Amino acid sequence: MTSTLDNVRLDKWLWAARFFKTRSLAKKAIEGGKVHCNGARSKSSREIEIGYILEVRQGWDEKIIVVKALSEKRGSAPQALLLYEESPESIKKRQLQAEQRKAQRALQPFTEGKPSKQDRRQIHRFKSQQQE
Repeated sequence: MTSTLDNVRLDKWLWAARFFKTRSLAKKAIEGGKVHCNGARSKSSREIEIGYILEVRQGWDEKIIVVKALSEKRGSAPQALLLYEESPESIKKRQLQAEQRKAQRALQPFTEGKPSKQDRRQIHRFKSQQQE
């Protein structure tokens, strides 16, 4: 899978490393500022090399990874894992944020649909108390 490439386009590498399903999605993420290369925003055509540090934001998660190998071809998931290494700090931070999101969801009561008349009255009472 990995060959003796000197450098690869950023969007191609993100696609080959299975961060995005298509190169066009990778390009949109890069243009949207969700991917930073060595601490700076970059273009999808930027050539990356082994040792570069990438910050990739996907949904709620932000991963800080180090490029370990280069590839222009998309392979299987186990092969894609060999292309990069996520920093231990990044893993800890993602796990902590996931636990916090779970805890926050558990504290919020589950409501289905719009509030009832009684619920709306309680909301109005609460808001009027806050303004006083």
